[in-house]
Order: sequence, then C-alpha cells, then structure tokens
Amino acid sequence: MSVVTENPQNEQLRRVFNVPNQLTILRLILSLVTFGLISWQRYLAALVVFLIAAGTDWMDGYYARKYGQVTVLGRILDPFVDKIIICGSFIFLGSLEGSGVRAWMAVVVVGRELLVTALRSFLEQQGADFSATWSGKVKMVLQCAAVAVSLYALSLPHQNLIPSAPWLLAALPAVVWSAVVMTVYSGVAYIVAAARLLRPEASG
Repeated sequence: MSVVTENPQNEQLRRVFNVPNQLTILRLILSLVTFGLISWQRYLAALVVFLIAAGTDWMDGYYARKYGQVTVLGRILDPFVDKIIICGSFIFLGSLEGSGVRAWMAVVVVGRELLVTALRSFLEQQGADFSATWSGKVKMVLQCAAVAVSLYALSLPHQNLIPSAPWLLAALPAVVWSAVVMTVYSGVAYIVAAARLLRPEASG
C-alpha cells in the first residue's frame, strides 16, 4: 500500500498564501477599486467597497491570531496594504471639494506613515520591540471613519446636503480633524518611544 505524500512546495505555498494573507491581498484589490470609483465620482459605491476593505483588516488579524497563521509575508503585507488604502484615500479625497479633507491633511497622513515605517524598520533591525501602540490603533479607526464620512458626504448632492443629512455639517469636520489630530499624536508617540529605545542606557 503506497502512501501519497504532498509536495513540500505546495505545502509551503499553502502556508504562505493562507486565509489571512488572501484577505490582505483582497483588501489591496478592493483599495484599487475604491480609488477607481472615487475617480469616476461613484462615491456611494466607493464607500461600500471601502467599508468591505476595512472590514477585512479586522478579519485577517483575528483569523491569523486565532488559528496561529501569522507569517512573515503577512507581517510585511498587512501594514503595507493598510497604508495604501488610508494614504491613497486621503490623497484622492484631498483633491475633491466638499470632502472635508485638505491636501495638507493628506501630506500629514502620508508623512506620518513614512516616518513610523522608517523608525520601525530601523529599530527592529537593531532587535528592539517597536510594536503598534493603542494610539496607532485608534488613529486607524478614526482615519477609516473620516474616509467613510467624507465619501458619504460626497455621495449627496451638494444642494441637498443640509436637508438630507444636517448632521454632516458638524460630523464631517469633527471626524476628519479628529483623525488628523490622532495621526499627529500617534506619530509623536512613536517618536518618543523610538527616542527612549535609542538612548545609550536603553541599548546598553
């Protein structure tokens, strides 16, 4: 009786392209679809796709932790895709009137992500632990909320904004500014944490 053994290469591919990583790749594709829909001024459709994409961020992390499917590819790909969807959305929205997002806000968001990525890469090469903080997680939630509310506001005819959704007049700037402020705060928090790790006594 012969025993059929699975090809080690196939097993390796299965481990790398597991469910969490498949969800991350799906989020990247949905991000590109969102950008396309914004360009075509299909804001309500863009909102739906964006919310689905944001939902996969929670799903892949939960699945990876629960079933022990954390991989090196996932650790690299997941934060990269998160930056693509958030930075890209802010860049697209920053060019649209009525989005509540200004161009300089997009610069702040992109700049913060580049800075934190550079710090994390350097410190982890030195063997330091530079994991995500609570402020970074809150920042991500507020950024997603800002993009969602902005897309919803853009989906409404400008002349019908007040009668259709009067709450947007206060909610849109409040959510967008909260996201920007938390983006700056979390960036400063990471800089302070990096400075502590780089002190001679910390490394000695």
